[in-house]
Amino acid sequence: MGHWWHENIAEPGKLPLLLALAAFVLTFAITRTITRMIRAGKGPFRNIAPGGVHIHHVVPGVVLSVVGGFGAVASGRHGVAAGVFAVIFGVGAGLVLDEFALILHLDDVYWTEEGRQSVEVVVLTASLVLLVLAGFSPLGVDDVTDEEQQGRLGLIATYVINFCFVLISLFKGKLRMAVLGTLVPFVALVGAIRLARPTSLWARRFYRHRHRARSRAMLRAYHHDVRWAGPRRKFQDLIGGAPDRVPLPPAGKS
Repeated sequence: MGHWWHENIAEPGKLPLLLALAAFVLTFAITRTITRMIRAGKGPFRNIAPGGVHIHHVVPGVVLSVVGGFGAVASGRHGVAAGVFAVIFGVGAGLVLDEFALILHLDDVYWTEEGRQSVEVVVLTASLVLLVLAGFSPLGVDDVTDEEQQGRLGLIATYVINFCFVLISLFKGKLRMAVLGTLVPFVALVGAIRLARPTSLWARRFYRHRHRARSRAMLRAYHHDVRWAGPRRKFQDLIGGAPDRVPLPPAGKS
C-alpha cells in the first residue's frame, strides 16, 4: 500500500488534488446537510442575514476559491503549503458549486427544479477529478504512444481529433458525454456517433429537412428520458434533497 501510494499519489504530485477532492465532497455533503436542517427547522443552524440581506454560502465560497487557487498555483504540487491551499480551494469550490444554479439563473432557485443543476454539476465535477486521479489525461493524451509523443505532428493530431469528438458531442446536446469525453475519448466518440438530441444545435441545423432522422432523434430522446429521468431525480434528491413542490392552482382558476 505504501509503495502504491508513493508511486501513484505522492511522487506524481497528486496529493493536493486528492485533498482538494476530499474537501470538495465533504464540504458539499456538510453544506447540504445543514441547509436541509435549516429547511426543516431542525438544529441550531439558521440563515445568515445581517441587515436583512441573506448571505448565500457562495459568497465565502468565492473568497476561499480565490485564496486557495492562487495559493495552490504559487505553492506547486508538493509540500505542506500545497496541501493546505488545496483544502482551502476544495472547500471554496464545494460552497460555490453547491449554489451553481443560483449563479446560472441569478435567482435563489436552491430548492426548486432548477436547483437540481447544482447537484448535477457537483457530481460531474467530482467524477472528472476522480478520473484525473485515476490517471486519465485531458483529451486522451495518455493514449499517445512513445513514438507519437516524440513526433509533434502525432501529438497535435491526437488533440485535434479528440477535441472534434468533444465539440460534436456538445453540439449534439450531449453535455455530460462531451465533458467526460475530454478525459475519456471513447465517451466523446460515442456521443459524436449517436443521434443528436432533438433540441440541440446539431439537430436544428442538420435534421431540418431530414424528417426520418428528426423522428428517430425525438423517439430516442423520449425513451432515454423515460428510462433515466426517474432514477436520476431520485439520485439527486438523495444527495441534495427534494425540491419544493409548486402548489397547483384551485380548480377553475389559472
